[in-house]
Amino acid sequence: MSRNDSTPRSIRPLTGADAGFSRRAGLHAAALGAAGLGAAGLATAAGASSALAAPSAVAGPSAATTRAPRAGEEAVVAVSATTLWVEPRTNRPGIDDPSLTNPVDLDAWNANMQDTETRRWLTGELESQAVLGSRVIVDEVDGDWAHVVVTAQPTPRDERGYPGWVPLAQLVPDDRFLERAETAPTATVTALTSRLTGTPSGNHPGIPVSFDTVLPVLRRTAKAVQVAVPGGEPAYLPAADVVVREPGGTPPLPTADEVIATGERFLGLRYLWAGVSAWGFDCSGFTYTLFHHHGITLHRDAGPQMRNSGLEEVAREDLQRGDLVFFLTEPGATSIRHVAMYVGDGMIMQAPNASRSVEIMSLEEYDTDGEYAGARRVPLAG
Repeated sequence: MSRNDSTPRSIRPLTGADAGFSRRAGLHAAALGAAGLGAAGLATAAGASSALAAPSAVAGPSAATTRAPRAGEEAVVAVSATTLWVEPRTNRPGIDDPSLTNPVDLDAWNANMQDTETRRWLTGELESQAVLGSRVIVDEVDGDWAHVVVTAQPTPRDERGYPGWVPLAQLVPDDRFLERAETAPTATVTALTSRLTGTPSGNHPGIPVSFDTVLPVLRRTAKAVQVAVPGGEPAYLPAADVVVREPGGTPPLPTADEVIATGERFLGLRYLWAGVSAWGFDCSGFTYTLFHHHGITLHRDAGPQMRNSGLEEVAREDLQRGDLVFFLTEPGATSIRHVAMYVGDGMIMQAPNASRSVEIMSLEEYDTDGEYAGARRVPLAG
């Protein structure tokens, strides 16, 4: 799902818009379908890594050893993934706590939300996520929360990036890291998850890192890559878990098959509203992350992916593998509530709703209410 990106943060109408839903309202689509896989998070996905064990503070950033960022500063996400909230201090004690700490424990958070209603509660309460090393601009500090924009996630709501509130302890001011991110080679995590360690051989394990995390490279060994860690000491990632690119380097233009193959690696991963990490995706977070990993930046949310990304419009009868297909909140509406990827033979791949997981299913069977809104083509190779 997504939310209405054309609506400023200070104006949140109770009617659904491009996202489809307001706070816990208009959830008819999310109620469709059987319950998803029983286990939450990547433990349900094929090829899940043991790197999802409880995180350690070793070889990772520590809020205790760095000062908090101030309003008007740039900062860096210093946890595996920070979650952006619509408002500060609206989290549920005892349920959302593992997502608010430094380090975070996103496995524990997923485990706290195995039933659909507990997970669905997040709809409209969260904005997005940002993975370790993401650059943010701090607009406001309110106690132990900060209002930020995530610069790598385009949205019509703010030309600087995607807005939301995050725990202040999950951010660090680190100009040296930001400089290295611009001038040094970078390591992009290609594994579903990996883990920072204190040595090239994997000793002294630190925090887990998600797919599509990008960190500056300091040096390389035969089996590991040493990376800069925001607010912390340098650490290592297995060479097999990353791809290293020279400064300013970008991935080659992918084929539709390559993007779809990347998406298939997450089949079975439980849906997470606002998710853009290997601990869960929402619908537009899934499409945004897949294309971002291959060097193509889309708008963060479904409505703007259809209407603001400048992508070619495609007739339903002309759909090709890799096209994005969009769905309305209800037949005849103008608001977009969902995006999926067409994978050929009348099938779509999607992160559908809180009761289900990343899946491939029939477009016709999904669109039983006639909510199909149109399709857009992302320029791809081949």
